[in-house]
Amino acid sequence: MGEICRKFICSLAALAALAAVALVPGTASAGEWVSPPSAADLAAAVKAADQPRAVSFARSNFRQVGHAEPARITLAGKGIPVYTLNPGFVAGTAGAPAGVLGAIAVTATADSGAKATLRASRDSAAPGGWVVANVLSGNDEEALSAKLQPGSVLLNEPQINGWYDLSPAGVVLLQASLPQSPVGRFVPLPDYQRAVHDRYADKLPGSDYQHRGGIGFTQTAVHTDTGSSVPIVAGLVVLAAAALVVVAVVLRRRRRTKS
Repeated sequence: MGEICRKFICSLAALAALAAVALVPGTASAGEWVSPPSAADLAAAVKAADQPRAVSFARSNFRQVGHAEPARITLAGKGIPVYTLNPGFVAGTAGAPAGVLGAIAVTATADSGAKATLRASRDSAAPGGWVVANVLSGNDEEALSAKLQPGSVLLNEPQINGWYDLSPAGVVLLQASLPQSPVGRFVPLPDYQRAVHDRYADKLPGSDYQHRGGIGFTQTAVHTDTGSSVPIVAGLVVLAAAALVVVAVVLRRRRRTKS
């Protein structure tokens, strides 16, 4: 499977937190915050990225992007928590944080200097364990996390491939394929909640959009070219333009890796 498909898989995986959630109208407040992974979780995710199967994912990615077998692959010694937009926050559910932990990213570097990102998620078959199921070209997560202010976390709004600096007070857009606010502008959390509510509230599970068969609500399973299977749950919140965004992002990441 090509690189575009792998990026599509990751975007859908990031949206899995939006599926099968009972959403009750309420009011989001600026004081709500995210639940960070523990030190043990971070260590387990980094360890998962260092397993032979995970390293083989990175090796396959480097072969496909650079058309050469890397002689050596070096893994970063730290994991980067990546949060994804919370459906409860979109709906305005009282007490819902803006983001939920979607994955822990670990950067792999080939001897050529090419970068790839291994994404670790919780292993449902092993309580407390983490497993790497996919790999992306480039090191966007690592590069963007370096721009975060102290105390902030990296938030992904997958529908626009938007990346934000998320703090208890609000968000600052770092980059996006379909920017909805200027890069670098601070948006208070209540304003951001109203914005994502306007964009996605009518596309949440149980909506007319879903009942009409809107994009992203089909139950399916997608396989990576490395042999792993990533289940995609019904109820994903995706705009019709999201598929085009995925393609654009992959091509950009591929060009960046080749340059």
